[in-house]
Amino acid sequence: MKRILVTGGAGFVGSHLCKKLLEYGNEVICLDNMFTGNKENIKNFLDFKNFEFIRHDVTEPILIEVDEIYNLACPASPIHYQNNPVKTMKTSVLGSINMLDIAKKTKSRILQASTSEIYGDPLEHPQKESYWGNVNTIGFRSCYDEGKRSAETLFFDYHRQHQVNIVIARIFNTYGPRMSFDDGRVVSNFIIQALRSTDITIYGDGMQTRSFCYVNDLVSGLIKLMESKLTGPINLGNPIEFTILELAKIILELTNSKSRIIFKKLPKDDPKIRKPDITKARREISFEPKIELHEGLKLTIEDFKNRL
Repeated sequence: MKRILVTGGAGFVGSHLCKKLLEYGNEVICLDNMFTGNKENIKNFLDFKNFEFIRHDVTEPILIEVDEIYNLACPASPIHYQNNPVKTMKTSVLGSINMLDIAKKTKSRILQASTSEIYGDPLEHPQKESYWGNVNTIGFRSCYDEGKRSAETLFFDYHRQHQVNIVIARIFNTYGPRMSFDDGRVVSNFIIQALRSTDITIYGDGMQTRSFCYVNDLVSGLIKLMESKLTGPINLGNPIEFTILELAKIILELTNSKSRIIFKKLPKDDPKIRKPDITKARREISFEPKIELHEGLKLTIEDFKNRL
């Protein structure tokens, strides 16, 4: 049994990660300030003797004795991270420093949940880990994009200067049960609009692309990365690419919805293309997404129906 800290553990991805780590017989500490987390996501674990929930903000120092740390704490959707951009940047920078200090003191291995957003609006397609990105440093999305880039810098500086045992995962678009209804992400937006028979809103012409990874596949990749000896960064995502318009049509079909598709202006700095090159993940940790989009969307839609 390992003692594992998951920051942002009451969030969408974090709660799925906590569940899987508990299933493997670990002691799990879930740390979350509940800004975007939800206690409903972890309610089934609260009575487990090997699960502990701590309400705490990672921007404030804390000392916990652990063997591993998964640092997932940070709002991940534009609506939430733009709500308080200074706080978002602090979460990425100060939160990383505080978690890295724990890892340094306890000699624990620490994983940083980075993001495909560090590539910005990419000029390379698909995106390899060697690509440095095309990011606007002063835009509305910069608090998240540059915050995550700064966090990666901090992780490698702690690794080089203090020999902290790190690994960085660059996470591409992830979806699945427990997504928030109001997070503004394209999958949750379309499903809610389809189930409520309101207009499906596409920003831009719908030809921009994304690659969608089901949450169980991502969690499997995160755990494999933690168990490896890699430092990363390593892309984790599903390399199969869809246009936003294709996604909308699939969701309309699966929900049997009569919603209309309407088009609005594309937000500034919104990436036109997004597709991970997962060659490294395949080679180094045998990562291979198993859940194809139609199957994953069916499971996600069923979860949304139950919660609605």
